[in-house]
Amino acid sequence: MENRRSFLKKGAAAAAALAATKLAAGCKEASGVIESAASGPAGSLIVPAGMGLPITGTFLDEISHDIPHQNWGRKEWDADFRHMKAIGIDTVIMIRSGYRKFITWPSKYLLGKGCYMPSVDLVELFLSLADKYGMKFYFGLYDSGKYWDTGDMTWELEANKYVIDEVWAAYGHHKSFQGWYISTEISRKTKGCIETFHTMGKMCKDVSGGLPTFISPWIDGKKAVMGMDANLKQGVSVREHEQEWDEIFDGIHDVVDACAFQDGHIDYDELDAFFTVNKRLADKYGMQCWTNAESFDRDMPIRFLPIKFDKLRMKLEAAARCGYDKAITFEFSHFMSPQSAYLQAGHLYDRYKEYFGI
Repeated sequence: MENRRSFLKKGAAAAAALAATKLAAGCKEASGVIESAASGPAGSLIVPAGMGLPITGTFLDEISHDIPHQNWGRKEWDADFRHMKAIGIDTVIMIRSGYRKFITWPSKYLLGKGCYMPSVDLVELFLSLADKYGMKFYFGLYDSGKYWDTGDMTWELEANKYVIDEVWAAYGHHKSFQGWYISTEISRKTKGCIETFHTMGKMCKDVSGGLPTFISPWIDGKKAVMGMDANLKQGVSVREHEQEWDEIFDGIHDVVDACAFQDGHIDYDELDAFFTVNKRLADKYGMQCWTNAESFDRDMPIRFLPIKFDKLRMKLEAAARCGYDKAITFEFSHFMSPQSAYLQAGHLYDRYKEYFGI
């Protein structure tokens, strides 16, 4: 007969075995959760996924001002359009068709003014690829550089009144030619800005049967000010921003269909305040409110590297909260593409896909 001591021993052993079984099962279950989280499409995120406004447009920057050329040919550009299409980009925008003496296409007018002959017709290349991948192409106007030298925007009118006619005659037959980008960038009320935007917007619409136009100014926030002088910290106030852009929109809304403010010159805790104003002004004047979600990092001492994913995420989430109509970026090929010269760009592409479950 079993004595009390052996009974207790057996009971303890059984209890230990049961506990070990439960522990093992629990560890296996927990391990499965951890493994699933690590391998899932957005499982490693500790914030809600997909809450931002997806990027559906990008600039094409091959007449660069401050980022290096990647020296791509048709093969590389074709691959990049495929990468864009894979994440839902439906619009490509040539940021400028020329800057000072370098141009993207063999314009008779600009060559006659001393510009250099390009080795490849990039306008034709981009339009043919946009045709192939079912994207909309927006043509960016010519930037003479005189505005940057003088602060007077009206300098840009002379060349572009010829460029607009010439490019539409040469390339307007492409199905993908769906709009115009008035490429002169401003931040605040600038000499000649209303007149110049209005005149160029009207010229674009008149020649093309009313195709849409847009602008992409910057907000004169603290990062813009610091970019000019590291000792300066104070940017434009939300109130000043609203007052100045109310006047500009009032003068251009009949010929400018959308405004995509650059989002990188203000701090992340200022996004909602400025974005709310931008959306309110766009609605007031019947314009589309886009965001130019910069995919390069303005917070680094090196100009310019691909942005930290969380910074891009926060900007896209603010745009979604404020009801923006579209997000475009400057710019996919350098700062988000898997084949970019920057290794970090491909990682940003992967993090973006995880976040949006692509």
